Amino acid sequence: MNAEKKEPLFRISKRGAIPWWTSFGIRLIGLLIALVLCALIIFGITKLNPLKVYAAMWDGALGTNRRSWVTIRDTMMMLCIGLGLAPAFKMKFWNIGAEGQVLVGGIAAAACMLYLPKTLPNWLALVIMCCASALAGAVWGFFPGFCKAMINTNETLFTLMMNYIAIRLTAFYVAKWENPYGSNTVGIINSQSRFGWFPKVFGQQYGLNVILVLVLTIFIFVYLKYTKHGFEIAVVGDSENTARYCAMDVKKVIIRTMMLSGAICGIAGFLAVAGAGHTISTDTAGGRGFTTIIVAWMSKFNSFIMAAVSAFLVFLEKGAMQIASQYQLSDYISNVVKGIILIFLLGSEFFVNFKVRLRGSHNKEVTK
Repeated sequence: MNAEKKEPLFRISKRGAIPWWTSFGIRLIGLLIALVLCALIIFGITKLNPLKVYAAMWDGALGTNRRSWVTIRDTMMMLCIGLGLAPAFKMKFWNIGAEGQVLVGGIAAAACMLYLPKTLPNWLALVIMCCASALAGAVWGFFPGFCKAMINTNETLFTLMMNYIAIRLTAFYVAKWENPYGSNTVGIINSQSRFGWFPKVFGQQYGLNVILVLVLTIFIFVYLKYTKHGFEIAVVGDSENTARYCAMDVKKVIIRTMMLSGAICGIAGFLAVAGAGHTISTDTAGGRGFTTIIVAWMSKFNSFIMAAVSAFLVFLEKGAMQIASQYQLSDYISNVVKGIILIFLLGSEFFVNFKVRLRGSHNKEVTK
């Protein structure tokens, strides 16, 4: 006799469309649970008042005008990379190479700062730098896109390996441009003339960063949601066979989308060099190419939601650094706090997208 099949304890099914306030409420509950759990861990390990620790996090990110603008600057950088990843990810092309695309964009911007004639107007130099960085990133995105389209290579491994090539290429140019000689660093480029530096906008050093990234945010939102190219990206991501049946050139879509993805990440390298550090190093991308994968997925490729997610992640990063320094705590405690909050936020995304039913609840609903 065949043993009777036992019903699983949990049933997981995909949700349909839910109101925005429901999804917001689920995420808010996840955040509150994370904050309570972190408070217990903080008090249990350090005996510190958790509210004072959270206040220190706020102070580290937004406590002064300078800290606020540094947080905004880093948010714009992370958002720009996330905008670059969004088209590729929506197409189900797993672009893990944003780190390298940012670096080659930064190399192009630094080269322009060093080699362009200093007689050029600064605004023209910035335009050339932006175009050069976008082109460098587009070329870096072209290779994995072309190989995926033509010979179906594994894009995850391909883009990941290109990161290491970009890192070594950056190390080569750091050695070539080192200043002073023997320091193995480029140093601040054009520190006296400030040629190729972003000018202040409305009296703020990072005002132009905000303007450029907000323009890109609107562009990507409109591009993905309302244009023919955005529609093709969505169809290819859902089913390449369906795209071919609709007479779409799938290879062309893949290559074009990866070049766009690389170009925007290259512009992020331009922001890092011309609008922030004014130098180039192997740490210019700072690991953001991997962190922004979370940004893209949590926002479901909506560029405006990406802005909020990027701001929150940067806030956590700055806050974690502040509590580590203010209370002389080891980095692991601040990283645990940041990690728990992220885990619960990602967990809340699961409950936004899926329903979990206990054993027997499905049968009761069917009976009713």
